[in-house]
Amino acid sequence: MRSPTTAAAGADDLAGMFGRHARELLRYCTRRVGPQLAEDVVAETFLVAHERRHRFDPARGELLPWLYGIATRLLRRHVREEVRALRQVALVPDAGHDEAAAHRVDAQREVARLPAVLAKLPRRQRDVLMLYAVAELEYAEIAAALEIPLGSVQSSLHRARAKVKAALSEEDNR
Repeated sequence: MRSPTTAAAGADDLAGMFGRHARELLRYCTRRVGPQLAEDVVAETFLVAHERRHRFDPARGELLPWLYGIATRLLRRHVREEVRALRQVALVPDAGHDEAAAHRVDAQREVARLPAVLAKLPRRQRDVLMLYAVAELEYAEIAAALEIPLGSVQSSLHRARAKVKAALSEEDNR
């Protein structure tokens, strides 16, 4: 772990911060809203981070979770686009009558159910689940990123998992 002085200096070094963390943030944002909007959100994340660098408190944690928090709040502004994108991913075109194509369509439908379920989750549960599953943050890092208590992260993740499991099971029973 870096010293607080080094971490605070990292918030002042925009180019260094971008070089160290842009790829991870882009991966996370792309999974949330697609590649075109993700690039804009990541760029805006670094602009906001630079403008608010004086607010970064290294005693509260590392720089990356702070950046994830900024990115997540920016993504909230784009929630309609995010939900629309998740629903569009759930749509699968008809692939014709070829048996191999039919198997591919069945596989795509299985995978495509998840985005529709994620789109229906409450915002906090979706944010926590995506930070955990896509960004691979630890509970404490998610708490720091979203500025919520650790217990809220744990309960939100538990509820999100239960809802996803129930929704997928319900669709299987249809």
